[in-house]
Amino acid sequence: MIIFGTKGYLYQIAVLTLLCGQCGNPAAHTLRKRVTKFTLFFVPLFPFSTKYATQCTFCGAEQRVTKEQAEQLQAQAAGGQGGMPYGQPQQQPYQS
Repeated sequence: MIIFGTKGYLYQIAVLTLLCGQCGNPAAHTLRKRVTKFTLFFVPLFPFSTKYATQCTFCGAEQRVTKEQAEQLQAQAAGGQGGMPYGQPQQQPYQS
């Protein structure tokens, strides 16, 4: 008897402040990585599916992004402004 299946893992990579494409509000978006792994006897062996997505914390809208876009967003969250970002960063309404 062989027991096999899958198990999903959800990783939160970063939190960014972007302009939501669904509701139009500048809000925090979580960048998430969803990995599905093949298991044998309840032991996860190897990943066979990896998906990236951002989710608006204001309206809950989720948008899938590619691996390259996720890496750009992660670099943007770390402080580097490289590449073309997914959304517009929130601008401060009052400047001195």
